Amino acid sequence: MGMERRRRARGAGLLVAAAAMVAGLAVSTPAGAASRRGPVIDVVAAENTWGSLARQLGGNRVDVVSIVSDPNADPHEYESNPTDARDIVEAKYVIINGAGYDGWAQQLLGAQTVPGRRVLNVARLLGKNAGDNPHFWYGPAYVYRVINQITATYESIDPGDRAYFAARHGALEAAFAPYRASLSYLRTHFAHTPVAATESIVQYLAEYLHLDLVTPQRFMDAVAEGNDPPAPSVAAFFNQIAAASFRVLVYNVQTVTPLTTTIKSATAQKNIPIVGVSETIQPPIDSFEEWMIGQLSELANALNANTLGK
Repeated sequence: MGMERRRRARGAGLLVAAAAMVAGLAVSTPAGAASRRGPVIDVVAAENTWGSLARQLGGNRVDVVSIVSDPNADPHEYESNPTDARDIVEAKYVIINGAGYDGWAQQLLGAQTVPGRRVLNVARLLGKNAGDNPHFWYGPAYVYRVINQITATYESIDPGDRAYFAARHGALEAAFAPYRASLSYLRTHFAHTPVAATESIVQYLAEYLHLDLVTPQRFMDAVAEGNDPPAPSVAAFFNQIAAASFRVLVYNVQTVTPLTTTIKSATAQKNIPIVGVSETIQPPIDSFEEWMIGQLSELANALNANTLGK
C-alpha cells in the first residue's frame, strides 16, 4: 500500500481519536491486554461511515483506510482507482456496504482472491439484496449489528487481543449514549409526525423513529438511483408542498439535482423547516456518532421549531 496514503489515513485517525476522546471514547484497557499480541490489522472500508466504526472498535490494533469520504461528492457515482485496488488487495479485512451501493468495491474484491482476507458485506449481514435501500447506516438496529460483527471479526483475526477489543466495544457503546438519547427523544416526541424527503436516504431512520414519511416512494427511489422520478410522483410531491402536509423536509446534501433544488425552494417558500443530511461523515474528522448526533439534533430542532410555529 502507498505510504503516503497510509500517512494520511493515520493523520485522520488521530483527529478522529481526539474528537472521540472529547465525546468520552477513552478506552481503559484491561490488565493483560496492554501489550500487542499480533500484527496491526490492515482494514479497508469502502465508506467512512463504516470506517469510523472500524477504527474506533479496533484502536491501535488496526490501521483503517476509508475510501469514500469526500463530503462534496455523490458516493453513488464513485469510480475506483489503482490505489483503491492496491489497498483492498493488501487488506486483511475489507468492509463494503453492498446492495449495489459500492459495486466498484465488489468488483475489486472479485478481481483477485487473497488467502485469509475477511470481508464484511453489510447488506448480506442484514439479509438485504441489490435493489434494496442501501443506506443502512441510518438504521440504528443495523448499525449495532455491524458493530457486533466487526468486533467478532477482530477477535477472530487476533484472539490474543480479545480483551482489548471487548474494551473498545464497551467504550463505543458508552460513546453512543447521546446517540441513543437523541433517537429516544425523537421517537418519544414525534412519532407519527409527517415528514418528507427528497430521496430514500433516511427511510430506515424514519421507520425506527416511527415518523410518517409521506413522500411518494417512487419519487424517493428514483432520485436515490439517479433517475428521473415518474411524473405522477413529482406532481404528488408538489401537491404535498402546496398543502403543507408535512412538518419537515429532509434532503440529501450530496445528491443535488435541479428537481431536488426546486423541491427545496418550494418547501422554503411554505416556511417548512429543511434539514440536510449526508451519505458520508461530515466533517470527515468527526466520528460516526458525532455526525449522527449532529444530524439528529438538527432534525429535533426543526421539528420543535415547526411545532412552536403552529
